[in-house]
Amino acid sequence: MKSMEEMIQAAQKAAETIQTQMNDVQAKLDAIEVTGEAGGGLVKVRCSAKGRVLGVSIDDSLMKPEEKQMVEDLVTAAFNDARGKADRVSEEEMKSIQAGMGLPPGFNLPGMG
Repeated sequence: MKSMEEMIQAAQKAAETIQTQMNDVQAKLDAIEVTGEAGGGLVKVRCSAKGRVLGVSIDDSLMKPEEKQMVEDLVTAAFNDARGKADRVSEEEMKSIQAGMGLPPGFNLPGMG
């Protein structure tokens, strides 16, 4: 039978392992790139799966003063598309790491949801 001290040490080690794995997932998500699009690809937004914006591309055909409102709307739509894709990739990565830890699907780790 393990002593209370041994059980506490084992729990601390497990917590450290989980924290290391979560840090690895966060780094991986920041390295995965997704692209959101709007206007049939006239506006594109590149983001990391963590949600960091990496770049915006606007087709030259939209660069007219009279198209300003439409461009703003398309950029907003492209950002939202990229964010949705980033969220889906992030969710899949979290499911993968949780399965690897033997946690039930949808289990919320403190500080990660």
